Amino acid sequence: MAATRNILPELEARGLVADVSNREELGAAFEAGDVPHYAGHDPTATSLHVGHLIPIVIQRRLQLAGHSPIAVVGGATGMIGDPSGRSTERNLLDKETLAKNVAGIRAQLGRLLDFEPGPAQAALVNNADWFEGVGFIDFLRDVGKHITVNYMLAKESVRSRLEDRDSGLSYTEFSYMLLQAWDFVVLSRQRGCRLQVGGSDQWGNITAGIELARKVGGAQLFGVTAPLLLDSSGQKMGKTSTGERVWLDHELTTPYAFFQYFVNVEDALAPSLLKKFSFRPLAELDEIIAAHDADRARRLCQRELARDITRWVHGEAGLRRAEVATRLMFGGGLGELKDADLEPLAGEIGCTEVTRGELETGIGVVDLLVRTGLCSSKGEARRLVGQGGVSVGDQRVSGVERTVTLADLGTESFLLVRSGKKHYRLVRVR
Repeated sequence: MAATRNILPELEARGLVADVSNREELGAAFEAGDVPHYAGHDPTATSLHVGHLIPIVIQRRLQLAGHSPIAVVGGATGMIGDPSGRSTERNLLDKETLAKNVAGIRAQLGRLLDFEPGPAQAALVNNADWFEGVGFIDFLRDVGKHITVNYMLAKESVRSRLEDRDSGLSYTEFSYMLLQAWDFVVLSRQRGCRLQVGGSDQWGNITAGIELARKVGGAQLFGVTAPLLLDSSGQKMGKTSTGERVWLDHELTTPYAFFQYFVNVEDALAPSLLKKFSFRPLAELDEIIAAHDADRARRLCQRELARDITRWVHGEAGLRRAEVATRLMFGGGLGELKDADLEPLAGEIGCTEVTRGELETGIGVVDLLVRTGLCSSKGEARRLVGQGGVSVGDQRVSGVERTVTLADLGTESFLLVRSGKKHYRLVRVR
């Protein structure tokens, strides 16, 4: 646990605070003891993505300081969709899709927060548990009467959509603020939750919950938001250069691709991201940032950022897999690696199987280049070999007559074939 329970100054030093309600009172509450807090995640997909990590990293830091996190999966609110930070309405999901998405997100949150019994143990709940069975009339009577339309229209998330004549705002989305506000009240009653955290686009919804709790005579509640993850152009981070979302699920975004996304962030953004996502002491990070600024070509901040965030999201095994793949992709050899190190990489860089008998006899390198898909024809393979663009293991192929044999294995069962500077295939003996 951290030496001090009031984690607010450190959150601010790490760039993780955009807005905070009743700062002094919240700081005093932190110092007085455990402040249960929550962040919500609507199950719009089977996996969370990079953008979701901001509220989760705040929760993890709070947990390390002795405050219990509550992760809310929006099985109910996910059926509507939050308009905050969006220009168009989300597609509505059916119950079967929502159930699948909820299960995927539950598993991921279990790796990012500590759910083991003990102090500040994390809890995971689904808001469908308290919304199912609540009638529309009952909700309007018990909740809707406490928040005025004027109050809701003043929120930026609502006002910006109303000003957009093309998309507008449906009543369904307009009601989302009340649902999230009620989440906060229910959690305060059932679990003693005092604080809600989220991205800065959630400020309107969070303060609505604080106001609703005040109106219904509940405890003093608090809110903390963090700046959104934005690139230098002001666009939300979390997509690759080809437009693909960077997911936390290793089957949707491999640990290697996840690692490389952070290795390739802009120099100007890397120090701030390192402070946000690394759990190392700030003094140590300041030393890394100073070294980074002295020679940005080394991309020191990016590499340490990629290591720390990949370790948190994918574990030590995922980080090792990403670093091994990076080494291979950028010209490194198999070195001391074993089959167990390379097995997970088959999906990263592709793998072609051959029989032991074939390697005992020897496979022509031209034939192997075609079989692995590194070349589309034998003619292309011959030209590439003639240009010196093919390597087997660490050895450049000097002629088209070269055969690949068991002696070329880099591990018990694998060898690596390179074509040009950026194309690789593993070959596995079976």
